[in-house]
Amino acid sequence: MFDKILIANRGEIALRVLRACKELGIATVAVHSTADAEAMHVRLADESVCIGPPPSKDSYLNIPNLLAACEITGADAVHPGYGFLSENARFAEILAEHNLGFIGPKAEHIRLMGDKIEAKRTAKRLGIPVVPGSDGAIDDVDEAMKVAKTIGFPVLVKAAAGGGGRGMKVAQTADDLALAISTAGNEAKSAFGDASVYLEKYLQKPRHIEIQVLGDGRGGAIHLGERDCSLQRRHQKVWEEGPSPVLTAAARARIGETCAKAMREMKYLGVGTVEFLYEDGEFYFIEMNTRIQVEHPVTEAITGIDLVLEQIRVANGGDLPATQDQITISGHAIECRINAENPETFRPSPGKIQRYHPPGGLGVRIDSAVYQGYTIPPYYDSLVGKLIVHGKTRAECLMRLRRALDEIVVDGIETTLPLFRALVRDHDIIDGDYHIHWLEQYLSGVDRDK
Repeated sequence: MFDKILIANRGEIALRVLRACKELGIATVAVHSTADAEAMHVRLADESVCIGPPPSKDSYLNIPNLLAACEITGADAVHPGYGFLSENARFAEILAEHNLGFIGPKAEHIRLMGDKIEAKRTAKRLGIPVVPGSDGAIDDVDEAMKVAKTIGFPVLVKAAAGGGGRGMKVAQTADDLALAISTAGNEAKSAFGDASVYLEKYLQKPRHIEIQVLGDGRGGAIHLGERDCSLQRRHQKVWEEGPSPVLTAAARARIGETCAKAMREMKYLGVGTVEFLYEDGEFYFIEMNTRIQVEHPVTEAITGIDLVLEQIRVANGGDLPATQDQITISGHAIECRINAENPETFRPSPGKIQRYHPPGGLGVRIDSAVYQGYTIPPYYDSLVGKLIVHGKTRAECLMRLRRALDEIVVDGIETTLPLFRALVRDHDIIDGDYHIHWLEQYLSGVDRDK
């Protein structure tokens, strides 16, 4: 087993990784920018190293500084968490060149799945169903028009190197296509340094279903069921739950085994999430995330498997925690991402937390790195914490979530808590009757029954 792990991240995920390391008896190194000197993971780690000023490019994305921190502390492995360098194939290669373990997939798989066009081609080759669309990047509007007429409008223009909703535009008609391509390409160039875009059929009211996989890198892989992440704003997930209210056990087993089989063929290492749009009983691959997901606690709650701990074990050459037939789904779990944002305008609200009281009780979990008196800096994402609730049934889970949301106190900043308190009481949410456009329609006051 690794002797000492450097956690190349911040916030709640850094604290989450630190806890898994402690349960494995592994020493920890926290890195931090000057803005995060008082962060909880810094306080609890065995050692800490300041790696630069607040801007991410000068600290959490500064590979030479991270390598220096490993050398100074004697860390023999790095856990990247999510975001930052977690899906940077070159970072994984550089660590290997310095005889440091990377707690994540092989660089080749990170690179493969980071290219959305190649990822789609690979998925198709491995037998994973894909969204109808172009076979590769679109070179010009005329080519795009031919593809669009073949698959039918509306179409979605997507950045080949994209993620997080950036570089994505919808063309409802042929008249919209040229502008959508230009706008998506410009966004992609600015965000990812690559203006390449491709086309996919735009589904009207799909669910966003993702399958959690875990591989040992030697041809063994299992799936751990699905999460439904359909409640989104600007392609950013807000509420995740598992199992999905709309999937049958047969559908779950079918798509889960398809994904696990593909991971076995790839000899995939570590955790990963294969993401789909699901409509009218059909699954359509959209991307694969080669890292731990923000919403991983949902799967942990319904399977009883510590994904971060297992991620560390397999990265060190360990075996999978169970065979596929030993994996069972128990009860229902929901996660709410609580952000430091105005609940109506979603404008960021950094600042000092004056009062903080987390909820408790059976089946209630808070993953957060904040504390009373902590100041949320303005330099990073606005996540305050994740509220995860588990119940024997979805109805029990919703009632428990309602109670937990009424208990939690975060004063001194604006948060999205009022939104979740409203959502948990909405009849569509209670019925599980929603899709990926539902939340934006709800927020804009659109009649969702039309």
